[in-house]
Amino acid sequence: MTNFLIVVATVLVMELTAYSVHRWIMHGPLGWGWHKSHHEEHDHALEKNDLYGLVFAVIATVLFTVGWIWAPVLWWIALGMTVYGLIYFVLHDGLVHQRWPFRYIPRKGYARRLYQAHRLHHAVEGRDHCVSFGFIYAPPVDKLKQDLKTSGVLRAEAQERT
Repeated sequence: MTNFLIVVATVLVMELTAYSVHRWIMHGPLGWGWHKSHHEEHDHALEKNDLYGLVFAVIATVLFTVGWIWAPVLWWIALGMTVYGLIYFVLHDGLVHQRWPFRYIPRKGYARRLYQAHRLHHAVEGRDHCVSFGFIYAPPVDKLKQDLKTSGVLRAEAQERT
């Protein structure tokens, strides 16, 4: 039971970690070089942004190895990171960005809210003034729309295009 709780706690901590990395590193000057590819239209299967997943996979692999040899708790933490990665892959890459062979746009419930929140994240050009940085948790869509409206960024971008 303890190991199961470690895995669940790690998944929850990973969402907080992913939010923080997405908000302050990927959308910051340090990480935008990789993440920018995720905010641009393209027709290829991979993005430079996918390197972030590789970094987390390497960290999990190191934790699996160290945990197997010296500290078993690290093995369970690595499993939690891997579970989070699978959830991320299904929800973000699959559901939201349709990076799998079939298309499904959710019409109700949690999946719709997650889908809409991340689409609103991509409504802004560039790295500044985006909303909704989580990958499993999505704030209420009405609040995100209000935040975008209050910031005036979409109106300013529309005026720049005309």
